[in-house]
Amino acid sequence: MKPNHKKKVRVLVVEDSAVIRQLLEYIIGSDPRLEIAGAVTSGEEALKVLNALSPDVISMDIRLPGMNGLEATLRIMAEKPTPIVVVASSIESEDLKIAVNALNAGALAVLEKPAGPTSASYQALASRLCTQLAIMSQVKVVRRRGEPKLTQPGRDWPLPVRYGDYRMLGIVSSTGGPSALAHLLTALGPDFPLPILLVQHIGANFLEGFASWLQTICPFAVTIVRDRERPEHGHLYVPAGDHHLRIASDYLETDTASPVSLQRPSGTILFESMARTLGRKALGVLLTGMGDDGAKGMLSLREAGAYTIAEDASTAVVYGMPAEAVRLGAVCESLPLPAIARRLRELTILAKTPC
Repeated sequence: MKPNHKKKVRVLVVEDSAVIRQLLEYIIGSDPRLEIAGAVTSGEEALKVLNALSPDVISMDIRLPGMNGLEATLRIMAEKPTPIVVVASSIESEDLKIAVNALNAGALAVLEKPAGPTSASYQALASRLCTQLAIMSQVKVVRRRGEPKLTQPGRDWPLPVRYGDYRMLGIVSSTGGPSALAHLLTALGPDFPLPILLVQHIGANFLEGFASWLQTICPFAVTIVRDRERPEHGHLYVPAGDHHLRIASDYLETDTASPVSLQRPSGTILFESMARTLGRKALGVLLTGMGDDGAKGMLSLREAGAYTIAEDASTAVVYGMPAEAVRLGAVCESLPLPAIARRLRELTILAKTPC
């Protein structure tokens, strides 16, 4: 039998607690896919060793001496872009804010830090951490110096096949989603006339912080749906943590049915419910994300007569979910991120009569 020479993923651990650092080194070192490239106690140290170690992925703590995890993420993404997985031990409001802002700054995922081996959740959290590190190491991140400047497309963009009397917008995003959402939601503007339903893949413990962050960056009132909720324009709705979001008749509902494409909430669940309830009066947008969640649901939307838009490969951090939707023939139009809000405004605010 030939030996397995598959290269292991090199992980840089950034963690100031000696106990947690040793635990993370043990967890990562025990996974056959991974190896420890180095372990440091601060963001400043991480920056010093980054070029010499050239890790494939970074496990980044939130609370660090000196610069915190957000500041370290910003510096790394500006100086030597490297996939970053934020690992947070606390779900206090300040830590949640830092974690979600780190996602907006270029981190790819935020996970709960595993407790000791005696904890009931240890094995599941440890396994998830290793899997996320292995997967995110494959993402090709790009240099970021502050906020990217997004220009609006010219009038030579192809016009949509149909204007219409739309009633609701559904958006699905995953890896790289927070940053994309910040640009899209801001560009839609406070006069956008439709309720917005959003599925973003994020850990249940970080949902509250994510919703609070959304409220600070978008012009809409953000509501976490926990029970029956009647959607209204000027509002953005996200499901409670670890719940699917559906539209049924005139109400939004959540449930804990089985995950779809390993996700709960699932974009496919949301889009399929919109197809059933709204048909051609729905708008669906599928943004950056790993895997295939949302693609089959978007196909249901298009088959029901809705208008569907996928983020183009030229701007998607991970062109996984949008690519699958394109492959299935579920997409009316693929657009770079800066063009999506303009198209949605054309379809709603600027459209007076169907064409």
